[in-house]
Amino acid sequence: MKTLIRLTIFTSLLSFTMPANAAPPHKNVILLIMDGTNSDILTLSRWYRGTDLQLDEILVGGVRTYSAQSAITDSAAAGSAMATGVKTRADFIGMNPAGRPVLTVLEGAKLTGYKTGIVSTSPVQHATPAAFTSHTLNRDEFGDIGEQQVYQGLDVVLGGGAAWLKTQSKKYAKDDDGMLKTKEVSREDGENLMKVIASAGYDIALGRDGLLRKAVSSKLWGVFADEDISYELDRETLKPDEPSLAEMTRAAIDRLSHGEKGFFLMVEGSKVDWAAHKNDPVGMISEVLSFDDAVGEALDFARKDGNTMVVAVTDHGNSGLTLGNHGTNENYKTLPPGKFIQPLKQARLTVKGATSQLKKDRSNLKKVLSSYGLGNLNKKEYCAMQHTKNVEDLEGEMVNLMAKRANLGFTTHGHTGEDVFLYAYGPGKPVGLIENTDIPGVLSTYMGFSLEMGPLATWYVDGVKYYRDRGYAVEIEGRTSKNPVMVAKRNGEVLRFPENKDFYWRNDEVVGLKSVNVYDGKTFYVHVDE
Repeated sequence: MKTLIRLTIFTSLLSFTMPANAAPPHKNVILLIMDGTNSDILTLSRWYRGTDLQLDEILVGGVRTYSAQSAITDSAAAGSAMATGVKTRADFIGMNPAGRPVLTVLEGAKLTGYKTGIVSTSPVQHATPAAFTSHTLNRDEFGDIGEQQVYQGLDVVLGGGAAWLKTQSKKYAKDDDGMLKTKEVSREDGENLMKVIASAGYDIALGRDGLLRKAVSSKLWGVFADEDISYELDRETLKPDEPSLAEMTRAAIDRLSHGEKGFFLMVEGSKVDWAAHKNDPVGMISEVLSFDDAVGEALDFARKDGNTMVVAVTDHGNSGLTLGNHGTNENYKTLPPGKFIQPLKQARLTVKGATSQLKKDRSNLKKVLSSYGLGNLNKKEYCAMQHTKNVEDLEGEMVNLMAKRANLGFTTHGHTGEDVFLYAYGPGKPVGLIENTDIPGVLSTYMGFSLEMGPLATWYVDGVKYYRDRGYAVEIEGRTSKNPVMVAKRNGEVLRFPENKDFYWRNDEVVGLKSVNVYDGKTFYVHVDE
């Protein structure tokens, strides 16, 4: 009873000492997504590092990952579920199963006054970052996704994907022999989005030094590769001018943490998934540990700040990696961790990093194999490598041999449908076994808005129907072009809504909008304030 009285008195005194109009504390959310990661690679990465992961300290539950149409999801549907709270179809980005755009938790945060940012080791136009920042029916529409991202008014964007921001850039592809070649590519609509970014007042970072440079603007856009950023294991040797995921995360938090209300940041460690598709355990470990370092940056900030929720999760499993394979059926009880780890530790590069150094005449094949930890092959093993038809086949032989030596198994080169781990820290954090669609609800509730009720739930309308109902003559100009525009005319007034932009023209006047216009090839979606 005395304790209760003392607590009541303390609370009363505190209320008198705080100003009546004191602002509530900032609320920050950092959502970190490790793409395509199953549980065994986390175990393997822990053994490889030799210490607990930083993720281990904040394990709180699990997440179910299935999509609206399949027990095994793709990254677009999974990302959209975690961004919007709606299960959707494969390849859909920020769309519900009927193909209608749904506001994301990042957009909701921006619209309610929070600073916002995304970080990714893939192109920022790739499925997961796209799902939080754009709306398309096809995840491969990098041109439209990139344009929407530029006009979303984000405060921080860091990652790859320069090829879809410029009118012309180099794109890398493999020739018939599997060797890398380059070709010039252009944005289909001919727009130079880098100029738009510069005119919007961003600090632009084109390399690691630029990222670490002193801030001039409160906004930062970092473009560190035409496509994806290198695997962490390869980066220091092959691409030292590219930043690590941890460095990008730290830089993003630093820029975003000076806002009046708080911030929402989505960070994706994209390339665990990419390595898993190749069945490359070395690449998978590289990216799990890279992601874990980024989680460490988020936790360091959250622990000092006190008002930051950190959530870390993977969007789905990939590859079916197992510690143990058919070769360990009889002796698994006698295999210490070193039997799995030591072969992997011989690799200095991932399989992609190693084969990227291969000369066309393959005169350095032994050196390439050695850089992947395969320096002591017998005659039969080396012959199998020599006689591969192309680089892709060579990589397949290399990862198969590495898996055999490390006593690992793989069931697929595709995604898998298991429940995944949930990690969280801070006020309002989620716990237990939850749906992936529960995540944005938890985050938005903590930040004080709802995606399910109120104006954000019905944000987008069919623009043609809306304006026709109000007496406008409406048509979509350039319906099949790369720059379609919805045009509404009434009594001398002409409204022109360009696709993917955050404004429209009223006659010759530019009118700003709170969100981007979305066109799916049939329906033109806009937001209107009534």
